[in-house]
Amino acid sequence: MSTQTPGARGPHSGPAPANGALRQGLERRHMRLIALGGVIGAGLFVGSGVVVHATGPAAVLSFLAAGVLTVLIMRMLAEMTVARPAQGSFYVHVRETLGQRAGFTVGWLYWYFFVIVVAVEAVAGGRIVRLWLPGVPLWAVSLVLMGLLTATNMVSARSYGEFEYWFSSIKVVAIVVFLFLGALYVLGLWPRAEGGLALLTSHGGFAPAGVGAVLAAVVPCVGFFTGAEIVTIAAAESVEPERAVADAIRSIVLRVVAFYVLSIFLVVAVVPWTSRAIEVSPYAAVLERLAVPAAGTVMNALVLIAVLSCLNSALYTSSRMLFALTGNGDAPRAFTKVSRGGVPRRALLAGTSVGYLSVIAAWLSPDVVFSFLINSYGAIALFVYLAIAFAQVRMRRRLEREDPARLTLRMWLFPWLSWVTIAAMTAVIAAMAVLPGSRSQFWLSLVTVAVVLVGYEVRRRVPAARTAPAGPVPEPDVVGAATGER
Repeated sequence: MSTQTPGARGPHSGPAPANGALRQGLERRHMRLIALGGVIGAGLFVGSGVVVHATGPAAVLSFLAAGVLTVLIMRMLAEMTVARPAQGSFYVHVRETLGQRAGFTVGWLYWYFFVIVVAVEAVAGGRIVRLWLPGVPLWAVSLVLMGLLTATNMVSARSYGEFEYWFSSIKVVAIVVFLFLGALYVLGLWPRAEGGLALLTSHGGFAPAGVGAVLAAVVPCVGFFTGAEIVTIAAAESVEPERAVADAIRSIVLRVVAFYVLSIFLVVAVVPWTSRAIEVSPYAAVLERLAVPAAGTVMNALVLIAVLSCLNSALYTSSRMLFALTGNGDAPRAFTKVSRGGVPRRALLAGTSVGYLSVIAAWLSPDVVFSFLINSYGAIALFVYLAIAFAQVRMRRRLEREDPARLTLRMWLFPWLSWVTIAAMTAVIAAMAVLPGSRSQFWLSLVTVAVVLVGYEVRRRVPAARTAPAGPVPEPDVVGAATGER
C-alpha cells in the first residue's frame, strides 16, 4: 500500500492535517502480535480471579459468552475496516453512518477511555515495581513508567510496534506455557499430580452460585476483552492494512478460546475455586499448585509486562484517535501537527498530560477524584461497541446497494446475527446498570457521555476555522488501498 500524496483525494476523502500524515511503519509481524496480544491484559492474570471466586467453575461459560460477543463485534468491525480502511477506524465509520454527533461522541469517548487506562495501568505498574522497590513512592514510579513509554511512542509508530511486539510475544509465550503445564497436571502427567476434572464439581457443583451469577459475570468478562479493536486503528500505519485486519480478525476465535476459555478452564480444574489464592491471582495459584519455583515472582513479572503492554497501547491509541478527530474538525487543529517520523506528538502529549494529572490525583485524592475517574470510564467501551454494531448494519446495507465489491470480508448470517449481537450487547449494558457491582460505573459513565454531548454542542457553535485543519491540503479519511482506488 502506498500513502496518497498531499492533494490526492479518493471517493471518501476528508480534510487533512496541513502538517503531515501518519506513516506506514508497522510491519505484518507487528500487526500480528498487536492483534494476538491485544486481549491479554492484567485483567486476565489478576481480575479473572474475582470472576472465578464469585461464579465457580461455571466462570468458563461466562468467559465463553463474553468471548463470543467480542468475536461478533470484531467481525462486524472487520467488515467495515476491510471495506473502508480509515484513519480513526470505527470513529470514521460511525460518523459516516450514524451522523456527526454519534461520530464525535464515539471518538471522544474512546479517547477518554484510553487516557484513563494510561493512568490506571501506570498506577498498577507502579504498585508491582514497588514490590521490589518498596522505598520508592508510588507516584514517582508511575510517572517514570509513563515517561519511558511516552518517549518510545514519540519516536515513531514502528517504535511502538517493536515494544508491543516483544511485550505481546512474552505474554503469548507465557499463556502457551501455562496451558501446556496445566494440561500435563489435568492429564496426571505432572509429578505428584492428582489429575482429572473432579474439582469442576466437588465444591458445590459446577455453578454453585446459580445461572444468574454466570450471566452477571459476563459483564466484567466483556471488559477483559477490550483492546481487540486496537489492530483496526493501527491498520492506518500498516504497510498492508486490509490484510492485517483480515488476518487478525480471522484468528480472534483461536485467541479467545485459547487465552481465556482454556486457561480459565485449567485454573478451575487444578485449584479449588473456593481457594483464596484464586481470587488474588488465579495463574499464580496454579503455578504454586504445580510447585513451580518462585511462582509469585514469575507472575508479578508477567503482570508487569501485561501492564506495560496495555500502557504502551493506550498511549498509542489515544493519540491516534485524537489525531483522527482533527480530520473532521472534531478536535482542535493544533493536534494535526505530525513529526518527521509521522507521529502526532501533540496528540500524544495531550493524552499523556491527562494521564499525569490522573496519577497525581491517585496520590492526592485516591478515594474521591481517582475513584471518580476509574468509575467514569467503566461502561464506555461497551457504548462504543454498541455504536460499532449499529454502524455495521447501516454500512452493510449501503455497500450492498452501492458497491458490493468492497465486501470481501463479511459478517456472518447478516442481518440476523448482527441484530442478535446488538441485542446481546444491549442486555450486557442493561445488566451493568442494575447489578450492584457495576451500577456506579454505568451511571458515572453516562455522566461522561453527557459531558461529551455538551462538547459536541459547543463544537457546533464554534466557527469551523477554529477546529477544522488549516489550509487547503486534504487528507483522506480512508486510507488508500494498494490499487490506489480508495
